[in-house]
Amino acid sequence: MTKLKTTTGPVYSYSAHGPELKQQFDALIDELVETSLSADAFSNALSVGIDDLAAVLRSLPALEGRLIELGIAAVASCNPDLKVLTQNLRLPVSPTALQIVEMNDAKNFRALTFDSDMGGRKTYTPDFVILNLRTNTAHIVDAKRSVYTYDRVRLDDLQNRMKAAGLVLPDFLYKVHRRLNVKEVRVVILTADNRKTDLTSGIWHLSQLDHLVQVQGAGAAIASLQSEFRSHVEANWKQACEAFTQSCHLPIALPLQPEVELDDVETDGEDNQSFEDANVIDVTGNPPMIKLGFAQVPTRH
Repeated sequence: MTKLKTTTGPVYSYSAHGPELKQQFDALIDELVETSLSADAFSNALSVGIDDLAAVLRSLPALEGRLIELGIAAVASCNPDLKVLTQNLRLPVSPTALQIVEMNDAKNFRALTFDSDMGGRKTYTPDFVILNLRTNTAHIVDAKRSVYTYDRVRLDDLQNRMKAAGLVLPDFLYKVHRRLNVKEVRVVILTADNRKTDLTSGIWHLSQLDHLVQVQGAGAAIASLQSEFRSHVEANWKQACEAFTQSCHLPIALPLQPEVELDDVETDGEDNQSFEDANVIDVTGNPPMIKLGFAQVPTRH
């Protein structure tokens, strides 16, 4: 944890540039990459066939999403006032709460809270709840790769569910999470795509993570984490491709009397599927990665 000495600009009391955070990031990358995206994992998948390779490549988005979640939690830990909750967050959404949210302006129900035991069948599970223990302000956070394809109806539905869940959050955290005290609840959607960020609607971009966690350089730290993750995955992919190419040039000993005639061999159409169809990685070795983010910093109240 590093205290900032400068006072110019919107500077926060804590920084994301400490060596401890860098060590945590390196450990996170090593853990996630070596489990499913190592050079050996790619090599084995290439040797077995396209089904195994597709399974490995499909894990990329989920693993990077998990990396960003863990990274945000690590960055937030630089601020001792914050508590980041990622587990046991299935919040009930009661019909009454949802109706109040849909039919009223937010200023008319800001002071309302609901009993978390009175929820109906519907629930909402956020990606994070970030609680400031000093101000007792909780942010309900939903992370998206992009909201550009979301129409206004879908966005309104998501935000209404988030706000309805927010009405039970104070009671829920008090009962389920060791009597955590919440005086104010805010909702925010995080998106990596800045084409549809909307300050008034609570859609933030990753570059504004500093404001959410009150840590200088937080957004840049997560961007660096993503870049390091991509570099590791790309290096492993290239290493596996080079090894596979070399193995394909080795002489192969054919049996003198093959048990199966070539004419009897059936080709599997699924094995002829191109990598482009998988929409995960291309032959240049550049895997597209997810990005998560925040919108612009809200005006200070």
